[in-house]
Amino acid sequence: MTHLARAFGALLIPVLALCAAQAQAQQETFRVGFVNPDRVLREATTAKAAQAKLEAEFSKRDKDLQAQGEALKAASEKFEREAPTLTETQRATRQRQLVDQDREFQRKRREFQEDLNARKNEELQAVYERANRVVKQVAEAEKYDAILQEAIYINPKHDITDKVIKALNASTAAGTGNGAGTGK
Repeated sequence: MTHLARAFGALLIPVLALCAAQAQAQQETFRVGFVNPDRVLREATTAKAAQAKLEAEFSKRDKDLQAQGEALKAASEKFEREAPTLTETQRATRQRQLVDQDREFQRKRREFQEDLNARKNEELQAVYERANRVVKQVAEAEKYDAILQEAIYINPKHDITDKVIKALNASTAAGTGNGAGTGK
């Protein structure tokens, strides 16, 4: 009988260990959340303030470029109308002037786009950094184990984007008050 008792005891130990492991696994649930970064960039006050800041900063240059483009178009149309009445020398001179004006316009437009993209990246980086801090705060406060930003599918009950936007807006209102968060 002692042999049978030992065999039973040897089988009972792994079963008890398995039951204990299952009980512990049930107590420790893995919490996952999802944040939609595109929505954060569209809806958060900080992102809207950054966009408004960029528009204010670049609107004059944009208007100047548009005016220059309109003037170039008008000059080109005028040349097309007057070309048949111009001498060969006059036509070549005006054509060269139009080409030079167009080249200058294209250069300014490229510079404008590069400057705008660089500033946009700076502002977006500041918004992303602030949003990531808020995501981490929400995750720690609500005891999430992981927060995803990209997924093929996510159950809407795991979407914490609204919480992040609210917390981000609250931190903006409580913080600097300018909304952009860059201080530049």
